[in-house]
Amino acid sequence: MENQQNEQVEESLSAIGQMWESMVAYLTNEETWISFSLVSLKIIFIILVAGIVVRIAKKVIQKVFTVRSRAPMQLSERREATLLKLLQNVVAYVVYFVAILAILSAVDIDVRGLIAGAGILGLAVGFGAQNLVRDIITGFFIIFEDQFSVGDYVRIGQAEGHVEEIGLRTTKVKSWTGELHIFPNGNITEVTNFSIHNSVAVVDISIAYEEDIERAQDEIRKFCDSLEGKYEEIVMKPELLGVQTLGASEVVMRVIAETQPMKHWYIARELRREIKQHLDGLGIEIPFPRMVMYSREEAGKQLNKKSTE
Repeated sequence: MENQQNEQVEESLSAIGQMWESMVAYLTNEETWISFSLVSLKIIFIILVAGIVVRIAKKVIQKVFTVRSRAPMQLSERREATLLKLLQNVVAYVVYFVAILAILSAVDIDVRGLIAGAGILGLAVGFGAQNLVRDIITGFFIIFEDQFSVGDYVRIGQAEGHVEEIGLRTTKVKSWTGELHIFPNGNITEVTNFSIHNSVAVVDISIAYEEDIERAQDEIRKFCDSLEGKYEEIVMKPELLGVQTLGASEVVMRVIAETQPMKHWYIARELRREIKQHLDGLGIEIPFPRMVMYSREEAGKQLNKKSTE
């Protein structure tokens, strides 16, 4: 029994010794290090070439769009920015995918078998990755139909801001306070785009009841006429619609102005400032809160005085 155990121990030690010797022989073999160095150089060369190709391709695409912008039939700036970013991303994905295949070939991995297996695996993954496929298809139609583009001001769900990037899978929207919202394209079911058509600036002006309303309207109309051509953001000169509401202490008049897309906030602020200065110069009062003090004792004395008279 002890002899059998000793023989097993000796066989194990002999096997370990042979493995160690073969490993040392493999590591000290010059051909091994030469082949390892060649493979490493191939991988580094492939990575460098892929990076250079991606950089050159992005520059070429940008140059093509720059030349295209001078052509008679031009795309809109917003659509050009979207297509430029998308094409650059697609080129980068394709080049890096080819680089990965080349690296696998350099380390003696059968790429053809891998691609065939990937096709079968893709069918299996496709059933489990329906959301991913839906995101890509939806992203394609967003770009194809030009629903919105990079730089547009949009509202998606509760998020509102400028579109930073449109990819085949996700869309990034940056709000004016700095938050970046990332939406899977498949979840975008309703979009409000503020950048396609002209905007309208709406300004409500309060006038005191004591003022002459007709005079105030005439002066506001004259002021609107004087603004024609003053602001390049205004497409059509401001227009006084008339009395909007009758408030508790003021008459509210409404002025509107059609502006370039997304310029209505700026124009509305400028109109409020200039209308305030114009009315102040004419002495037309814009109402402010007033407090009336009522004394019950004084009222009682006045009633008694009247009754005795």
